[in-house]
Amino acid sequence: MNTLHVNVVTPDGAAYEGEARMVIAKSVTGEIGILPKHIPMVTPLDISILKLRHEDGGRTLIALSGGFMEVRPDTVTILAETAEMADKIDYDRASAAKVRAERRLQDTKLSDIEFRRAELALKKAINRLSIREMKD
Repeated sequence: MNTLHVNVVTPDGAAYEGEARMVIAKSVTGEIGILPKHIPMVTPLDISILKLRHEDGGRTLIALSGGFMEVRPDTVTILAETAEMADKIDYDRASAAKVRAERRLQDTKLSDIEFRRAELALKKAINRLSIREMKD
């Protein structure tokens, strides 16, 4: 069996543990595909969708809010702020968060830090909502 053991961990604990034929993640420098026997590396991850392709042809989608990925020849470990499985996302809540962030960004009196926080909140909400199209 030519698979990778994948662990996705958040401050709240394990979000996912299982086997995958391929791991596709978005680092801060671009998308990267990991196959078994990949050279060891560590890379920071962007707010994005983690895609796990399985031996049976299926796939698992996980919304990540950034973090780090450590790759070893037989294991991929992802440490993320948050990680949400596609079937666990509350799309109504994500949509409401998107609307709140968009309204916040229209406020001309925001400090630089407040503006950056609103931008990140918008990016996270859009990321969570984007899984819906990928699932179908």
